[in-house]
Amino acid sequence: MTTYQLHLTVNEHPVVATVEPHLTLLEFLRDTLGLTGTKEGCSTGHCGACTVVADGDPISPCLMLAAEADGRDILTVEGLGANGELHPIQAAFVTKGGLQCGFCTSGMLLAALTLLKSNPQPAEAEIRRSLAGNLCRCTGYQKIIEAVQQAAEEMNHGR
Repeated sequence: MTTYQLHLTVNEHPVVATVEPHLTLLEFLRDTLGLTGTKEGCSTGHCGACTVVADGDPISPCLMLAAEADGRDILTVEGLGANGELHPIQAAFVTKGGLQCGFCTSGMLLAALTLLKSNPQPAEAEIRRSLAGNLCRCTGYQKIIEAVQQAAEEMNHGR
């Protein structure tokens, strides 16, 4: 069977691995690297639970083969925060109650991060649009929107 040699960066760490051609990036992150914060929801790219950031853009790794990630820079929820401190987006989700069961949270956090990097002061409508591909069955979205607004405020004030 043909295999592929990958060279990529995951959460700022270089990774070299050999993968089979059918392995998805989601399976690679979860099963090979043990980064289980990325959740498998629908496996069709519709729910957003598996969202990660690839080269600065949110993607659905359930729809990407691991081999296609060769040379890319991947950020998962495990890459947020530093030195045991929560990232401002994570802290805001906790403070505002923007999470309950936690299944969608990692995808929401990473979608919010990419929004705030491209637009540090988004209007509510922009937040809603950017999170539209991430489904949540527990919180009802308003607390998530408020968490992103709080994170934007804190990130803009250097806290």
